[in-house]
Amino acid sequence: MQIEAEFTPIDMEKWPMAQGFYYYTQMAPTSYTINVTIDVTNTRRALKDKGLKFFPAYLYLVTGAIMKHKELRTAVKDGTLGYWNTLTPAYPQFHEDDKTTSLLFTQYDDDFTSFHKAYIEDTEKYGGTHGILSAKGLPLPNSYIISCIPWIKFNSFSLHNHGIKDYYLPSFEAGGFTEAGGRTLMPLSITVHHATTDGYHVKEFLDELQKSMNEPEIWLRGQKG
Repeated sequence: MQIEAEFTPIDMEKWPMAQGFYYYTQMAPTSYTINVTIDVTNTRRALKDKGLKFFPAYLYLVTGAIMKHKELRTAVKDGTLGYWNTLTPAYPQFHEDDKTTSLLFTQYDDDFTSFHKAYIEDTEKYGGTHGILSAKGLPLPNSYIISCIPWIKFNSFSLHNHGIKDYYLPSFEAGGFTEAGGRTLMPLSITVHHATTDGYHVKEFLDELQKSMNEPEIWLRGQKG
Protein backbone atom coordinates (compact mmCIF):
# COMPACT_ATOMS: atom_id res chain seq x y z
CA MET A 1 0.00 0.00 0.00
CA GLN A 2 1.29 3.44 -0.93
CA ILE A 3 1.70 5.61 2.16
CA GLU A 4 0.73 9.28 2.10
CA ALA A 5 3.66 11.45 3.19
CA GLU A 6 3.26 13.18 6.56
CA PHE A 7 5.73 15.39 8.39
CA THR A 8 6.01 15.45 12.20
CA PRO A 9 7.94 18.32 13.86
CA ILE A 10 10.52 17.41 16.50
CA ASP A 11 10.15 18.77 20.03
CA MET A 12 13.71 19.96 20.62
CA GLU A 13 13.20 20.11 24.40
CA LYS A 14 12.41 16.39 24.52
CA TRP A 15 14.60 15.14 21.67
CA PRO A 16 17.53 13.05 23.01
CA MET A 17 19.74 14.17 20.11
CA ALA A 18 19.14 17.90 20.57
CA GLN A 19 22.60 18.67 21.97
CA GLY A 20 24.29 16.54 19.35
CA PHE A 21 22.25 18.25 16.65
CA TYR A 22 23.42 21.67 17.84
CA TYR A 23 27.05 20.55 18.04
CA TYR A 24 27.16 18.91 14.59
CA THR A 25 25.36 21.77 12.87
CA GLN A 26 26.63 24.89 14.65
CA MET A 27 30.02 24.03 16.16
CA ALA A 28 31.43 21.22 14.04
CA PRO A 29 29.21 20.56 10.98
CA THR A 30 29.84 16.93 10.12
CA SER A 31 28.58 14.38 7.65
CA TYR A 32 30.20 11.00 7.13
CA THR A 33 30.18 8.05 4.77
CA ILE A 34 30.23 4.36 5.65
CA ASN A 35 31.10 1.73 3.05
CA VAL A 36 29.99 -1.86 3.53
CA THR A 37 29.55 -5.06 1.56
CA ILE A 38 26.03 -6.48 1.27
CA ASP A 39 25.37 -10.11 0.44
CA VAL A 40 22.71 -10.05 -2.28
CA THR A 41 22.92 -13.73 -3.24
CA ASN A 42 19.45 -14.82 -2.20
CA THR A 43 17.67 -11.75 -3.52
CA ARG A 44 19.46 -11.76 -6.86
CA ARG A 45 18.78 -15.49 -7.34
CA ALA A 46 15.08 -15.14 -6.44
CA LEU A 47 14.62 -12.18 -8.78
CA LYS A 48 16.33 -14.03 -11.65
CA ASP A 49 14.01 -16.98 -11.12
CA LYS A 50 11.04 -14.65 -11.59
CA GLY A 51 12.56 -12.64 -14.43
CA LEU A 52 12.64 -9.42 -12.38
CA LYS A 53 15.25 -6.65 -12.28
CA PHE A 54 17.49 -6.09 -9.27
CA PHE A 55 17.50 -2.27 -9.28
CA PRO A 56 13.82 -1.72 -8.30
CA ALA A 57 14.24 -4.35 -5.57
CA TYR A 58 17.29 -2.42 -4.32
CA LEU A 59 15.20 0.77 -4.17
CA TYR A 60 12.39 -1.06 -2.42
CA LEU A 61 14.54 -2.78 0.20
CA VAL A 62 16.62 0.27 1.11
CA THR A 63 13.49 2.40 1.46
CA GLY A 64 11.78 -0.31 3.49
CA ALA A 65 14.72 -0.47 5.90
CA ILE A 66 14.70 3.33 6.20
CA MET A 67 11.04 3.17 7.20
CA LYS A 68 12.05 1.43 10.44
CA HIS A 69 14.43 4.22 11.53
CA LYS A 70 13.17 7.78 11.92
CA GLU A 71 16.75 9.09 12.26
CA LEU A 72 17.14 8.39 8.54
CA ARG A 73 13.90 10.25 7.79
CA THR A 74 14.86 13.47 9.57
CA ALA A 75 14.55 16.60 7.43
CA VAL A 76 13.70 20.29 7.41
CA LYS A 77 10.34 21.36 6.00
CA ASP A 78 9.34 25.03 5.87
CA GLY A 79 12.14 25.85 8.30
CA THR A 80 11.06 23.23 10.85
CA LEU A 81 13.08 20.17 11.83
CA GLY A 82 11.09 16.95 11.94
CA TYR A 83 10.78 13.59 10.27
CA TRP A 84 8.81 12.14 7.39
CA ASN A 85 6.75 9.02 7.94
CA THR A 86 7.88 7.74 4.52
CA LEU A 87 10.56 8.58 1.98
CA THR A 88 10.49 8.48 -1.81
CA PRO A 89 13.49 7.06 -3.68
CA ALA A 90 14.86 9.44 -6.31
CA TYR A 91 17.24 7.71 -8.70
CA PRO A 92 19.12 8.43 -11.94
CA GLN A 93 18.11 7.12 -15.33
CA PHE A 94 21.11 6.45 -17.57
CA HIS A 95 20.87 7.40 -21.25
CA GLU A 96 22.92 5.18 -23.55
CA ASP A 97 22.87 7.68 -26.42
CA ASP A 98 24.76 10.53 -24.72
CA LYS A 99 25.86 8.85 -21.46
CA THR A 100 24.02 11.37 -19.26
CA THR A 101 21.52 10.78 -16.46
CA SER A 102 18.16 12.25 -15.50
CA LEU A 103 16.66 12.15 -12.01
CA LEU A 104 13.45 10.17 -11.66
CA PHE A 105 11.42 9.09 -8.64
CA THR A 106 8.86 6.44 -7.73
CA GLN A 107 6.74 6.67 -4.59
CA TYR A 108 7.34 3.89 -2.09
CA ASP A 109 4.74 1.18 -1.66
CA ASP A 110 5.15 -1.42 1.08
CA ASP A 111 3.90 -4.07 -1.36
CA PHE A 112 6.76 -5.04 -3.67
CA THR A 113 4.50 -6.06 -6.55
CA SER A 114 2.83 -2.63 -6.55
CA PHE A 115 6.14 -0.78 -6.21
CA HIS A 116 7.75 -2.80 -8.99
CA LYS A 117 4.78 -2.07 -11.27
CA ALA A 118 4.98 1.67 -10.50
CA TYR A 119 8.74 1.67 -11.14
CA ILE A 120 8.32 0.00 -14.53
CA GLU A 121 5.58 2.47 -15.47
CA ASP A 122 7.72 5.44 -14.44
CA THR A 123 10.82 4.27 -16.31
CA GLU A 124 8.86 3.42 -19.45
CA LYS A 125 7.01 6.75 -19.45
CA TYR A 126 9.79 9.10 -18.31
CA GLY A 127 13.04 7.16 -18.60
CA GLY A 128 13.84 8.36 -22.10
CA THR A 129 13.61 12.08 -21.38
CA HIS A 130 16.90 13.97 -21.06
CA GLY A 131 17.98 16.79 -18.77
CA ILE A 132 18.93 16.91 -15.11
CA LEU A 133 15.28 16.13 -14.25
CA SER A 134 13.08 13.66 -16.09
CA ALA A 135 9.79 14.80 -17.60
CA LYS A 136 8.09 13.65 -14.38
CA GLY A 137 9.47 16.82 -12.80
CA LEU A 138 10.93 17.80 -9.46
CA PRO A 139 11.16 14.96 -6.91
CA LEU A 140 8.72 15.08 -4.01
CA PRO A 141 9.76 16.95 -0.82
CA ASN A 142 10.27 13.64 1.01
CA SER A 143 12.63 12.26 -1.63
CA TYR A 144 16.13 10.97 -0.91
CA ILE A 145 18.92 10.15 -3.37
CA ILE A 146 19.76 6.52 -4.13
CA SER A 147 21.95 5.46 -7.01
CA CYS A 148 24.18 2.74 -8.42
CA ILE A 149 27.44 2.64 -10.38
CA PRO A 150 27.13 -0.87 -11.84
CA TRP A 151 30.31 -0.50 -13.90
CA ILE A 152 32.56 -0.09 -10.85
CA LYS A 153 33.30 -2.59 -8.08
CA PHE A 154 34.44 0.01 -5.58
CA ASN A 155 35.94 -0.47 -2.12
CA SER A 156 35.14 3.06 -1.01
CA PHE A 157 32.91 5.87 -2.20
CA SER A 158 32.43 9.28 -0.58
CA LEU A 159 29.73 11.80 -1.42
CA HIS A 160 30.49 15.50 -0.85
CA ASN A 161 27.57 17.92 -0.70
CA HIS A 162 29.78 21.04 -0.73
CA GLY A 163 28.11 22.70 2.20
CA ILE A 164 24.43 22.18 1.40
CA LYS A 165 22.63 23.51 4.47
CA ASP A 166 19.74 21.89 6.35
CA TYR A 167 19.88 18.61 4.43
CA TYR A 168 19.82 15.55 6.69
CA LEU A 169 18.40 12.69 4.60
CA PRO A 170 20.75 9.82 3.72
CA SER A 171 22.25 9.19 0.29
CA PHE A 172 23.13 5.77 -1.11
CA GLU A 173 25.44 4.47 -3.81
CA ALA A 174 25.78 0.82 -4.81
CA GLY A 175 28.51 -0.64 -6.99
CA GLY A 176 29.03 -3.59 -9.28
CA PHE A 177 28.58 -7.18 -8.11
CA THR A 178 31.46 -9.44 -7.14
CA GLU A 179 31.24 -13.23 -7.08
CA ALA A 180 33.16 -14.83 -4.22
CA GLY A 181 32.85 -18.29 -2.71
CA GLY A 182 29.52 -18.91 -4.37
CA ARG A 183 28.08 -15.67 -3.00
CA THR A 184 27.15 -12.45 -4.80
CA LEU A 185 28.42 -9.34 -3.00
CA MET A 186 27.55 -5.69 -3.60
CA PRO A 187 29.42 -2.65 -2.27
CA LEU A 188 27.13 -0.08 -0.68
CA SER A 189 27.99 3.42 0.47
CA ILE A 190 25.72 5.40 2.79
CA THR A 191 26.28 9.08 3.55
CA VAL A 192 24.50 10.66 6.51
CA HIS A 193 24.63 13.80 8.63
CA HIS A 194 26.09 13.30 12.09
CA ALA A 195 23.60 15.82 13.52
CA THR A 196 20.73 13.36 13.09
CA THR A 197 22.30 9.96 12.53
CA ASP A 198 24.88 8.20 14.70
CA GLY A 199 26.87 5.12 13.75
CA TYR A 200 24.54 2.94 15.81
CA HIS A 201 21.57 4.04 13.71
CA VAL A 202 23.43 3.13 10.52
CA LYS A 203 24.32 -0.26 11.99
CA GLU A 204 20.66 -0.96 12.81
CA PHE A 205 19.62 0.09 9.30
CA LEU A 206 22.23 -2.15 7.68
CA ASP A 207 21.18 -5.12 9.80
CA GLU A 208 17.60 -4.63 8.63
CA LEU A 209 18.65 -4.29 4.98
CA GLN A 210 20.78 -7.44 5.09
CA LYS A 211 17.95 -9.38 6.73
CA SER A 212 15.60 -8.38 3.90
CA MET A 213 18.21 -9.29 1.29
CA ASN A 214 18.55 -12.72 2.91
CA GLU A 215 14.79 -13.40 2.94
CA PRO A 216 13.33 -12.48 -0.47
CA GLU A 217 10.63 -15.13 -0.04
CA ILE A 218 8.93 -12.82 2.47
CA TRP A 219 8.58 -9.70 0.32
CA LEU A 220 8.32 -11.56 -2.99
CA ARG A 221 5.35 -13.53 -1.76
CA GLY A 222 2.61 -13.46 -4.38
CA GLN A 223 4.91 -12.08 -7.10
CA LYS A 224 4.47 -14.22 -10.19
CA GLY A 225 7.38 -15.04 -12.42
